[in-house]
Amino acid sequence: MLAPVPGDARPLDPAALDELRRARALLEHPGIAAQLANLVGAPLEYVMARRLPPAASRLVDALVRKALQQSLRAALATLGPGPAPARTRSHAAAAATSGAIGGAFGLAGLAIELPLTTTLILRSIAGIARAEGEALDDPGTMLACFEVLTMGGRSRGDDGAESGYFAARAMLAQQVAAATEYLAVHGLAGRGGPLIVQLLSAIASRFSVNVNQKLALQAVPVIGAATGAALNALFMRHFQAMARGHFVVRRLERHHGAEAVRVAYRALAGEKQDARDGAGLG
Repeated sequence: MLAPVPGDARPLDPAALDELRRARALLEHPGIAAQLANLVGAPLEYVMARRLPPAASRLVDALVRKALQQSLRAALATLGPGPAPARTRSHAAAAATSGAIGGAFGLAGLAIELPLTTTLILRSIAGIARAEGEALDDPGTMLACFEVLTMGGRSRGDDGAESGYFAARAMLAQQVAAATEYLAVHGLAGRGGPLIVQLLSAIASRFSVNVNQKLALQAVPVIGAATGAALNALFMRHFQAMARGHFVVRRLERHHGAEAVRVAYRALAGEKQDARDGAGLG
């Protein structure tokens, strides 16, 4: 059965709907805080309550902003043109290695480890984008890679119909559109323009929340099993999953229209709720 769509948009055929269903499963995966809690064997409330000291948190925020300004350009420079499969395993291994090195030096090593890890994550995200048919020289693709860093997966506040995924995209939609136009004219050489700085600040503010939680956990001596390597590997796998789902959705939007895909995505949320209700009656 074809998914209903508004207006003249092309309906999603069964194959496209199945792809969207798999993408939604990735995008609505438990949020990164829940994954951290599972990794360290601690209650979610404990992970959410962990905070770095204010001075350390300000340092992390500054380093995240600087890392974002430097990382995507470096990440794209190491990827060749044309389609190619994404190298998710090698990127996860490299992130784990950088986390192990950074963990040995604590906050003192963060200035080196964070830009390296951020570059690795963005390189993996860009590789997934390329594998899904995105052109890496398109400003829209570059900014879509940054968008992935704001995607935290499902949270307790999601109502199932209006997902955290589309909420994250909506929050940045106007800034992304303006920054895309700016980059189309000025290219990466103009990355210091106010529109780009504003967008990167918005992305950094969300990404740094996750980084702060990770570092706060690393600073707890009792969490010995969750090393910097394991935490970095979790971070990489999380953003790889977000990227895979995000760029599948974008590919489907190119073929069927953004509104058609969004309507189908919401319908899948209802489909899942109906299945849960049915199971409860059994």
